[in-house]
Amino acid sequence: MNIIKTKNKGLLIVVSGPSGAGKGTINGELLKRNNNIWMSTSMTTREPRGNEQNGKEYFFVTKEEFEERIKNNQFLEYAVVHSGKYYGTPKDKIYDKLNSGIDVILEIDIQGALEIQQKISDALFIFIMPPSMRILKERLTNRGTESEEKVLERFKTAYKEINEFTKYNYVVVNDEVEKAVEKVEAIIKAEKCRVDRIEEVFLNNPEEKVHESLVDKDLIN
Repeated sequence: MNIIKTKNKGLLIVVSGPSGAGKGTINGELLKRNNNIWMSTSMTTREPRGNEQNGKEYFFVTKEEFEERIKNNQFLEYAVVHSGKYYGTPKDKIYDKLNSGIDVILEIDIQGALEIQQKISDALFIFIMPPSMRILKERLTNRGTESEEKVLERFKTAYKEINEFTKYNYVVVNDEVEKAVEKVEAIIKAEKCRVDRIEEVFLNNPEEKVHESLVDKDLIN
């Protein structure tokens, strides 16, 4: 029997960062590598870009439908960003997944992340940072899915968003996708070793911190 038993509850992983930082790419790799991670799909009132599909990258809905869902308390969080467009996280399935021991990733904006911080104290918050503002602008431009005016708007927003990284638990610079994914995986593993995730400790003698049979005596002689 192991000396400790950890809580059989999934970890809520909130990932944020400016447009072009590579959040989607990193999260996509995490899903490929880990069978115990589920990605929540956000909902938005903006128009699809490029080859985006409804229900895959986002659930694309009208402003009226989004606001109706707000009235019915169907979002874990929501915010108005980027030219007055709504973005939100539907509650559907999230708590069911967490309670069954599955980790859940939320790829959301900073406003939404700060809202979740007030609701879920044991969530993990990771900020994805671009290597430089020059590279960020190149990534936004090279997408080719938005006008020059929209790219400039997102670039200006990125300056403001980057200043909020200190409100997160961890920051990962996405200079190389492979290295960034490995760092995020290491962060998740470390979080699962936190003392506050321990449910029970099994000791033979309650008065002893650790039973002597669990100690390698050769290490202390």
